[in-house]
Amino acid sequence: MKKQIMTTALASMVALSSVAVTSFEQPQVHAATVSQNNQAAVEAKANELIKTAKGIMGKATYSTAVYKKTAPYQFSCATFLNFIFEKHGVDLATYNENYMMQQGTAVSKANLQKGDLVFFDSNRRDREPADHVGMYIGNNQIIHMADAKQNIIVSDLNGKAYYRDNYTGARRVLPSLMSGSPATAGDKVVASSYSLMKSTQAASVTNAGFVQQAFKRNGIQLGGSLQEQMKKGTFIPKSQLKKGDIVFFNGTTGSSKPAMAAIYAGDHRIIMKTSSGVVSRVLFVDWYEQHYLTARRVLKSQ
Repeated sequence: MKKQIMTTALASMVALSSVAVTSFEQPQVHAATVSQNNQAAVEAKANELIKTAKGIMGKATYSTAVYKKTAPYQFSCATFLNFIFEKHGVDLATYNENYMMQQGTAVSKANLQKGDLVFFDSNRRDREPADHVGMYIGNNQIIHMADAKQNIIVSDLNGKAYYRDNYTGARRVLPSLMSGSPATAGDKVVASSYSLMKSTQAASVTNAGFVQQAFKRNGIQLGGSLQEQMKKGTFIPKSQLKKGDIVFFNGTTGSSKPAMAAIYAGDHRIIMKTSSGVVSRVLFVDWYEQHYLTARRVLKSQ
């Protein structure tokens, strides 16, 4: 049900790029390379997700206040799915079911396939489009973190009245959240960004330094400051963002001065360095909507 976990990545959390950029070592980048229309690869990924989800049944308890990724696990319905997908290299970049409901593509109930996200809304009179989410596992069933009494369970969509009456839609996020095969230039920059997310040296660089390093790993030299980076490449409207584009945010609404940059990871996701480390988020969050400044494309093959 509706989560209460608070997450922020505001400009006040960002170490500004006036600090000297530190070089990273070059660990091997591991990125999924899946064709956007390779159904076999999509099914294989979905089966991995389902296996992991079933594997922690009985090992996790329900919580809307705590997201605990180590045993004994604690999840809400959305953090449970965020955890499962993340374990297999698919980044939802959110544990808000309302944001998840805007990712991927809409799919009808009659055409559900394994790995689809299935949403429910038990209060149609509020402004929230969904208050529960599960993952479709085939045979008209979903696996989900149900509530504090049931925890993780498998449910039939035609079983209890709750699932029949409150079903509100489904989204297909596989393969849209997966990398292409062969990987595009944007895929490679995004893969480098996720690799840096796992680097212990990430703490020593600035927000601009993170962006610089992700592109440097792919043979592209950017400036070490946000101001320099915002002059690179060409302007791209928000509606035309592609993987590997650089997105800029101001610290004060209406200001033309960049306070933070992020790398667009596709499907409304961004990756950036904040004072909390390298994180991924979705552009649907109010702060990013309000402080969005501009975007630049520096990859020629985009």
